[in-house]
Amino acid sequence: MKLLTAALFSLGLTACAATGVEHYQAEQPALDLQTYLNGTLDAWGMFQGRSGEVKKRFHVVIHASWEGDRGVLDEHFQWSDGSTSRRVWRLTRQADGTYRGTADDVIGEAIGEVSGNALRWRYVLELPVDGKTYHVDFDDWMFLMNDKVMMNRSYMSKWGFRLGEVTLTFVKR
Repeated sequence: MKLLTAALFSLGLTACAATGVEHYQAEQPALDLQTYLNGTLDAWGMFQGRSGEVKKRFHVVIHASWEGDRGVLDEHFQWSDGSTSRRVWRLTRQADGTYRGTADDVIGEAIGEVSGNALRWRYVLELPVDGKTYHVDFDDWMFLMNDKVMMNRSYMSKWGFRLGEVTLTFVKR
């Protein structure tokens, strides 16, 4: 019991020590989400399991548009196994500068915070694996490198246990 209590306490301390998006406030170029995620973007990425082994690669074409504070990201995925999928995000900029997002396979709302060159999205995704569907927590970090390129690293977990990572590079056309 003492070991379990110590382990839970350690996990709690680690969670409290995580870097927040405000850490990147002074980083340039500053990310204007509505400017960068507008038009057509290409992105290439991979999913790595807990061991670091690349499990799947993909290319996604994103058609993005905004009307005022509301945006749509229409994502078309081509996976390395030949399969395809689509996700349509509906984003809304909030009065406090944060973003909320929904998609058919997102449970509830994604919450996004922007500071400096960084965007942090947190959400729960319905993830189909071998005929079953799991609800997986995503901690999604994006960093604007220049006016054309943004890097993305997503950490996937379930009940606090790391499942893997997604690495993605966006290039604006």
